[in-house]
Amino acid sequence: METTIPTVATRPNRRRDRLLTVLAASAAALLGWVLAVPVAGVELVARTGSTDQRVTPVAVVVSALLAGLAGWALLALLERLTARARTAWTVVAAVVLLVSLLGPLGGGVGGAATLTLVALHLVAGAVLITGLRWTAAG
Repeated sequence: METTIPTVATRPNRRRDRLLTVLAASAAALLGWVLAVPVAGVELVARTGSTDQRVTPVAVVVSALLAGLAGWALLALLERLTARARTAWTVVAAVVLLVSLLGPLGGGVGGAATLTLVALHLVAGAVLITGLRWTAAG
C-alpha cells in the first residue's frame, strides 16, 4: 500500500486558491462597504488632493482586486527568486498594509468615514495576507 504525502497546493490548485483569495478579499471589502454605507448610513468620502470624493462600491472592489493581483504577482516572483518566499512576502505584505492605512487616516472626511476606510483596508488586507500566505511555497 503506497502512501502519498500531501504537498503545498499543486500549480492548478494554487492558481485557483489565489484567484479565490483575491475574489474573497474584494467580496469582503464590498460587504464592509454595504454594511457601512447603505445599512449604517456612513457618508463615505475621501479627500484626494483638494477635492472630496465619494467612495463607491466599484472603487472598493477595483482597489481590492488590484491590491490582490499585485500581491499575487509579488508572491509568484518571490517564489522564483527565493526559498523563503512565504516569509519575505508576508513581511512585505504587512508593511504595505500598514503604509496603505496612511491614506484613510489622512484622507477620510469625518470620523465615521476614516474608521470605515481603515476597516475596509484591514479587512481586504487580512483576507489577502492570510489567503495568499497559505498558498505560498516554503
